[in-house]
Amino acid sequence: MKFHGSLSIAISLCLASPAALFAGDAKKNAAPPPPAAAAPAPKAAPLPDTVAVVEGAEVKKEELEKAFDNVLAAQNIKAADVPEEQRIQGYRMLLDDIIVDKLLAKRSADTKVTDDEVNAQFARITSKIGSEAELKKQVEAAGETIDKVKSGLRDRLREEHWIDEQVKDKVKVSDADAEDFYKKNPDKFKMPEEVRASHILVKVEADAKPEVVVEKQKAAQAIAERVKKGEDFAALAKQISEDPSAKENSGDLNFFTREAMVPEFSKAAFAMKKGEISDPVRSEFGYHVIKVTDRKEPETLSFDKVKPQLVAFLEKQKKQEAISKVLEDVRAKADVKINLPEPPAAPATAPAPAPAPAPAK
Repeated sequence: MKFHGSLSIAISLCLASPAALFAGDAKKNAAPPPPAAAAPAPKAAPLPDTVAVVEGAEVKKEELEKAFDNVLAAQNIKAADVPEEQRIQGYRMLLDDIIVDKLLAKRSADTKVTDDEVNAQFARITSKIGSEAELKKQVEAAGETIDKVKSGLRDRLREEHWIDEQVKDKVKVSDADAEDFYKKNPDKFKMPEEVRASHILVKVEADAKPEVVVEKQKAAQAIAERVKKGEDFAALAKQISEDPSAKENSGDLNFFTREAMVPEFSKAAFAMKKGEISDPVRSEFGYHVIKVTDRKEPETLSFDKVKPQLVAFLEKQKKQEAISKVLEDVRAKADVKINLPEPPAAPATAPAPAPAPAPAK
C-alpha cells in the first residue's frame, strides 16, 4: 500500500528545453533580425522558516528542503538544474505529501503495531537489499540509523492499520459484482493462441560475411539433423546452444504468443505441429533449430475459472479508491495553513519585430 509520505513519493520534475527565440522564413539574402534580449526570470521569494502549520504543528523549511533534495538525489537531478518556477511547484507537491503524512501519523497514533510486524517488515527490506550489513551501509550513507529505519517502519505500519480500519467495510466484492464485470469486459478474458517451444541457437553477427553465414547455416542444419535422428533436444541445447539462457532452461522458452518473439521465429513456430523439429530458421540473432513441445488453442476463460482472481482484482481496485477517498477527506477537513510563496511569473515574451515593407516595383 502506498501513502503520500515522503518515503514513498516520486515527483517528476521535467526540465523544459530552451524555447526558440523566434521562428519564420528569412527573406532571401537578408540577415535575420537579432533576438530581443530576454527579460530575466523573476525569482520567487525565499521560503519562510515555517512553511506550513498542520493542526497547530509547524512544518519547518529545513524539513521540506531536505525532503526535496532527497527526491532530486534519487532521480540524479542537480538542484542547480531545476528552474525557480519548477522548484516552487515541486515544493508544493512535496509539502502536500508531508502534510497528509503528518495528519495520518496524528490520527493513527493510538493504533497498535507489534514488534513481530516491524521485524518482519525489516526482514523483507533486508532481503531485497541483500544483507543487514549492506542495508546499514546505505542507511548510514544517507545520514540515518537502523533504529530510525525501524521507527519509520513502525509509523508506516501504524498508518496502514489505521487506513485498513477506515476502509474495511468498503472493499467487499460480491459474486454478482464480479460476474457483472466479467460480462461487460469480455475481451479481457480472451486468451490468444500460444505455443511452447525450445530452440538451439547458432549465433550470426549482423555484419557477418556471406561465407560465414553459409557456415553457420550448415552448422545449424547439422544440429537439426542430429535431433531428427533421435538425439535429446534438451541435452543438446544445454551443451551447444549459443543462447546464454540455455544452460539453465535447456532451450525451453515456455509458452508464448505470436507477438512475444521476433517475426521469423513466431511464423515458423506457430506453423509447426507438436513434436515437430524445424530446419534452421534465420532471425536477427542467427539460426534457430526449433522444437514445438506443446500448443494452446485460443479460448475465452469461463467466469468460474477466473472468479477468484477477478474478485481479488476488484477488491484491490475498490480498496485503492476507498483509500484515496479517506486521504482526501482527511486533508479536506484538517486545519492547515500553507505559507509557501507563489511561483514566479513567467517572463513576458518580447513582441516579434514588424516585417520590412515590400520593395517598390
